[in-house]
Amino acid sequence: MSLRARNERGNRELCMTALYIRDCFVPRSNDKKGEAILFIYKVNTKSNKSSTLTEVEKRPVDVYFDKYAESHQNPTNKTIHWICVPLIVFSLLGLVWAIPFPHIGFLGQYNGFFNWASFLIAFSVYYYYKLSPVLSYFMFVVVFAFSYGIIQLDAWQKTGGPALWLVCLIIFVASWAGQFIGHKIEGKKPSFLDDLKFLLIGPIWLLHFILQKFSIKY
Repeated sequence: MSLRARNERGNRELCMTALYIRDCFVPRSNDKKGEAILFIYKVNTKSNKSSTLTEVEKRPVDVYFDKYAESHQNPTNKTIHWICVPLIVFSLLGLVWAIPFPHIGFLGQYNGFFNWASFLIAFSVYYYYKLSPVLSYFMFVVVFAFSYGIIQLDAWQKTGGPALWLVCLIIFVASWAGQFIGHKIEGKKPSFLDDLKFLLIGPIWLLHFILQKFSIKY
């Protein structure tokens, strides 16, 4: 068989294979940045021209979402997460909020609103901003709403209601119990047992589904 004939045969085989495999995703992890590379093979089936290789960088936030999703496929577990993850964020914020904070004179009437939880919020929002500015903005709104709820619980405590820390502790423990039940049903361990960063990824993983629902790019 001549060289030309072999080349033509090879091109025909490549095009036939491309009919079955249009896109080839090959993740390539990067330990420093958590990045991946998306390889897309584009083949001209009409002219039998050679395939071209396009290389697209996948964002770290999407790499984290893909990894997180691996242990969150079961519908029951996902439903439990939609309930328990927001409650965990709320109760954790409330527990940190309840830690006594020193009085700072120049804050005046705002002393009750600036506390240890403020540092937790700042750190979390900054981390989210590094992954996705849009997600960080929406997460800030969510945290603001949670903070309002915590302020109401604190006001209730001052009028004779249950202690803020006690209410939040009960919610926190019950929510984590629900999480582990969900993963028992799933048959896979929680992602944070492999990497603690996934404790922060869970809330924005849920949030990104809401943004996708409304076609908001993150």
